[in-house]
Amino acid sequence: MDIIDVMKDISQNQAISDLHLTGKQKPIIRYTGKLQNYQDYPENLGIQQVEDIAKDLMNDKQWQEFLDKGEVDFSHSIPGYCRFRVNAFRQRGSVSLALRVIPGDIPTIDELGLPQILKKLSMQHKGLILCTGPTGSGKSTTLASMLNIVNKNRAAHIITLEDPIEYLHTHNKSIVHQREVGNDTLNFANGLRAALRQDPDVILVGEMRDLETISIALEASETGHLVFATLHTNDAPSTVERIIDVFPAHEQQQVRIQLASSISGIISQQLLPHKDGKSRVAALEILIATSAVRNIIREGKTHQLVSAMQTGGKYGMIMMNNYLVDLYNQGKIEYEEAVRRADDPEYVKKKIKGSI
Repeated sequence: MDIIDVMKDISQNQAISDLHLTGKQKPIIRYTGKLQNYQDYPENLGIQQVEDIAKDLMNDKQWQEFLDKGEVDFSHSIPGYCRFRVNAFRQRGSVSLALRVIPGDIPTIDELGLPQILKKLSMQHKGLILCTGPTGSGKSTTLASMLNIVNKNRAAHIITLEDPIEYLHTHNKSIVHQREVGNDTLNFANGLRAALRQDPDVILVGEMRDLETISIALEASETGHLVFATLHTNDAPSTVERIIDVFPAHEQQQVRIQLASSISGIISQQLLPHKDGKSRVAALEILIATSAVRNIIREGKTHQLVSAMQTGGKYGMIMMNNYLVDLYNQGKIEYEEAVRRADDPEYVKKKIKGSI
């Protein structure tokens, strides 16, 4: 069995999200969020073996970048199976690989079991939609499913900026141009600035990493474009503050005004092990930009966003704690998992106890 066989095998199992390759270890998989040995591989990998695998997965340009920098991001496809997002890196002088499974087909909102309000958000013609959460929380999958709704229903020009390209979109009602940072454009900021001159209707920014990228994304969403982007934040209030805090103090009030006028929604999510032990399920918190929410952001009263979400159910807003309770009541997650992932564990305990 070689590593390509391992990659083909794990791509067929929805419970496996990642594969780790390092010297003097068997291949390690992340199964329903937990690391364990890939039992079917007969022996530990050799240090030189892992380096050879890394070189085989890369093209010459990627290998040279890896030699120069000590790490590199790229994607690798296995025709008929799926794609992998790969990060190769050096540790203690040897090479290791982290591979994230990217399914070949883009799942729908319904297949993912996500709230219907995401369909409505996807069909807006302008504004900023942020999907946030820690690494490995399913942000890319959620945004790909939302972008696919646009592709199927609107005659739009969609431009994505990704590092690396993950889900592959085909032209449908829309035309979709996917640009990979490092190969097709120098960085997110350059690609985003250029995108504004490419007659876009919809722009996806793989990650808003710096002031320049955030500033251009705000400008694009203000000027009549629909912008999707990700951030590594845990909830709506921290997302708003993260965007504001990137800017110098003397610009922050103007940025609050910009963000208040352009934001359409913030989706914060995490992935939990399904009760069946064979898959994972997403838990979401959703903020919709009502006039009240826009005023809160504009006036710098970010702490009030929690109250706005608690009372905004009729607009499609959802609190993480309530979503966890619903997942438990639907038999999708264990009680301990619901409590452990909650912002307010005592609230979740009381709600679950009251529903039994």
